[in-house]
Amino acid sequence: MSIKAKREWKTIESGPYDYRNDTLHPVVKKNYGKWKYHDRPRPGVLRHVGESGDELFTVRAGTPRQDTVDMVRRLCDIADKYADGYLRFTVRSNAEFMTSNWDNVEPMIQELEKAGFPVGGTGNSISNIHHTQGWLHCDIPATDASGVVKSMMDELIHEFRSEEMPNRVRLSTSCCAINCGGQADLAVVIKHTRPPRINHDTLSKTCELPKIVARCPVAAIRPTTVNSRPSVMVVEDKCIYCGACFGACPSMEINHPEYSKIGIWVGGKNSNARTKPETMKLVAHGLPNNPPRWPEVNEAVKKILMAYKEGGKPWERMGEWIDRIGWKRFYDETGLTFDLDMIDSYRFARTTFNQSAHVRF
Repeated sequence: MSIKAKREWKTIESGPYDYRNDTLHPVVKKNYGKWKYHDRPRPGVLRHVGESGDELFTVRAGTPRQDTVDMVRRLCDIADKYADGYLRFTVRSNAEFMTSNWDNVEPMIQELEKAGFPVGGTGNSISNIHHTQGWLHCDIPATDASGVVKSMMDELIHEFRSEEMPNRVRLSTSCCAINCGGQADLAVVIKHTRPPRINHDTLSKTCELPKIVARCPVAAIRPTTVNSRPSVMVVEDKCIYCGACFGACPSMEINHPEYSKIGIWVGGKNSNARTKPETMKLVAHGLPNNPPRWPEVNEAVKKILMAYKEGGKPWERMGEWIDRIGWKRFYDETGLTFDLDMIDSYRFARTTFNQSAHVRF
C-alpha cells in the first residue's frame, strides 16, 4: 500500500541571486547608474556623489583573510554602529563599510585601527594581497600563502595606508604553481625544483592510477610495474615540477623544505587601461621557503617595489615602467641577479601554449 503525499510547494527556477534586492546600501540603490563623480577625501576612504546630490562614503580596511567568527562579528558590530549595517568584502579580503554620514567616518576609522584593521588600500597604494589558502585548506601547498602575506604586509603597511605609488599595485601569492593566485604587478609563487618522489609501496593501495596519469598536464607520468605491483614512473625530461600529481595521490610527494623554493614574478596586468593585459615574468627564484617570516622574500619584494616607487612615472603600472626602462636597468635598479634559468626554454612549451585560449602558434 502506498500513500501519495500532497505536494504543497512549487519549484521556482530563480537563477543566480540578484544582489540588488536587499544587499545594496539605500544610497547605492537610489543612485544606481546615476553617479556624478567620485573621489578620495583621504587614503582608505572613497566618496561617491550622485546626480541627486547624495553622498556615500566607503571606508576600506585590511583583514588577515583567514577570518575567525569572532573577527567577523567584530566587523559586523562596527558596521552596525557606524555604517548602517552595511559591510562587504573585496576580492582581496579588504572589508568595506558604507555610510551616508560623513560624521561617522573618522570614529569608524579610529575603531577599526584600534581593533587591528588598518585603513587604506585605495588609489595609488598597495592593496591587500590576493592569495591562496596555504596550509590551512589546500591539499597541495608547498608553502603557506597566508603566512607569506602576513609577513609581507607587515613590511609594507605604510604603502597600504598611504597613496605614494606611481599607480595602484596589485600583489598576489600562490602556494603552488598551478591553482590559485593570478596575474599581478608582483607575485610570489612557489617553485619546485625536482620531480616527485614516488612511494611505490603505498601508491597502488591508496591511489587510482588512471587519475594520476590523467592529472599530469604534460603527460610525463606513465603506468609501470615495480616489485610486481602496479605503479607509475615519471619521465623527468617532460616533468615541469608542477605538483599536480600530488593532489591526486599523496604517494607522489613533491614538497621538500630544501627543494621547494620561492620565485618572484612581475609585470602582470589584467585590465585594458592604457595598455593591453600582460603576463608576468620571472625575475627572482631560488629564494628560501623559510616560515614564519620569509626574510629573503620580503627583502626582494621591497627592493622591487621601492625601485618602482622611485622611478615610475605617474599612472605607470609596474609592467609599463619595466617596458620603458628595459630589463637591464630593472636589474640595476633593484639589485637582483639575472641568470639563464629565468629564460623559458621548456621544450614542450609550444604545445602547452597551443592549449591556451589566448596564445596560438
